[in-house]
Amino acid sequence: MRRNIIPEITTFLLLSGCSFFQPQVTFIVPIPEPTILPERAPVVTGLEVFLSTPHDSAFRYGLMTNQTGIDSKLNSNIVLLNDAMTLTALYSPEHGIYGAEFAGDKVGKEIDPQTGIPAFSTYGKKPADIVPLLAGVDGVIIDIQDIGVRGYTYIYSMAYMMEAAKIAGKKIIVLDRPNPINGHIVEGNVLDPAVASFVGLYPIPYRYGMTIGELAWLFNEAFGIRCSLEIVRMTGWTRDMWFDETGLPWIPTSPHVPHPTTILNMIATGVYGELGVLSEGVGTTLPFEYIGGPWIKDPHRFAEVLQSRIGGGVKLRPCFFKPYYGRHQGKVCGGVQLYITDRNAFRPYITGLIVVAVTRELYPEIDLFGNEDRWKMFDQVSGGTWIREALQDGVNPLTFEQKWSDELADFMALRQNYLLY
Repeated sequence: MRRNIIPEITTFLLLSGCSFFQPQVTFIVPIPEPTILPERAPVVTGLEVFLSTPHDSAFRYGLMTNQTGIDSKLNSNIVLLNDAMTLTALYSPEHGIYGAEFAGDKVGKEIDPQTGIPAFSTYGKKPADIVPLLAGVDGVIIDIQDIGVRGYTYIYSMAYMMEAAKIAGKKIIVLDRPNPINGHIVEGNVLDPAVASFVGLYPIPYRYGMTIGELAWLFNEAFGIRCSLEIVRMTGWTRDMWFDETGLPWIPTSPHVPHPTTILNMIATGVYGELGVLSEGVGTTLPFEYIGGPWIKDPHRFAEVLQSRIGGGVKLRPCFFKPYYGRHQGKVCGGVQLYITDRNAFRPYITGLIVVAVTRELYPEIDLFGNEDRWKMFDQVSGGTWIREALQDGVNPLTFEQKWSDELADFMALRQNYLLY
C-alpha cells in the first residue's frame, strides 16, 4: 500500500500577548491501490431479449410470473409483455403474483391492477388441475427469478406448468434469468425419488448450479416431461457470476428472502428449520442469518465449538436475538449470527447439518428430532431419510460428503448436457 506523508508543519500562534508552540505533527494517510474490475458485458435477461424480437399478434400468451418479473429498469413484465403482444392470463407460484403471501398459504384469484388481466394461482395444484386454466391461451411464458436451491418451490411450479402444457398441447417459453449464487458451485446429496415432493421433485442436489432455463431443459428431457419448449437465453451472463455482479436489480423473491445474500444463509439454516426446534432467525429482521434457541445461555461456547467444525468461509458472532413472530416468539435466544467472509469457499449445506450435530452434542436435553410429525418434511427437504437417521445415530456430517460423492458426480455428468452458458 502506498503512503502519502503530509509535510511537517510547525505553527506559531500569538494570542493575548502569549506565544504558544504547537508540536510538529506528521500525518500518514494510507492511499489504497485502485481496484480494477474485469470488464463484463451487462447481463440482459431473457425477458429483454424476448421483447426485442417480433411476435405474432394472433398468438395468445399466458404468463407465469410474480413480483420478480422485471426488466433492468424495474418495469413489470406484465405491462411490458401486454404492450408487445396478446397477453390473456397470468399464473402465479407460491406467495402469489406479488409475492406478498406467507409460505404455504393458499392464494385466490388476483387481478393485475395495471392491465386488468386475471391471475390464477397454480400453487397446490397438480398438472391436471392446471390444464383447465390454459383454455384461453396458445402458450405460456415463464419468467421468474429462481434462487438456486432445491427446496424452493418456484422451479416445481414451472415443472407442473410444463406438464400441464404437455397435456393441453400448449407451448412453453422460459425467459432465462441468472442463478444468483452462481452457476459453478454444486453442493449436497442428490434427492432420493422415494421422498419426492413439491419441495424436492427431481433427483438433483440441494444446490444445483443451473439457471431456471437450464433446469427447464433438464426437466423436460432428462426427467421426461417432453413438452414443446423454447428457452430464451440471457446475454452477458457467465457461470462464475454472483447476482451482485450482474448489474441487475434484486427483487425479494419471497417474504423471507429480501436480499441475494440471504440465500447462502438460507441453505445453511433452512433445512434444520423444518424440525421446528432450533431457530433459523425467521421472525427477526435477519431471516436465516441467526442460529439459536432459548436454551443456549452461553453463545460464546456454542460459537467456539461450531466454528471449529465448519471450517472457512464464514465467521460466527456470538449473540442473543428475539423472534417477534414464529418459533420462539418473544423469547430471548442465545446463538450465533452468520457472517460470510468468502462466499466461494463457504459450503452452507454441510454447515447446516453440522449445526444439528453440534447442537445435539452440546445440548443433549434438547431433542431436535423429538417431534416425529416433522420427520417427513425434514426428509423431503434434505432429500432422503438417511441424513436424518445418520444424524440421530450421531454420525459426523463431514462423512456425508464422501457418501454422496458418487451420485453427485453422476449428476454433474448429466448436468453438463444441459448447460446453456
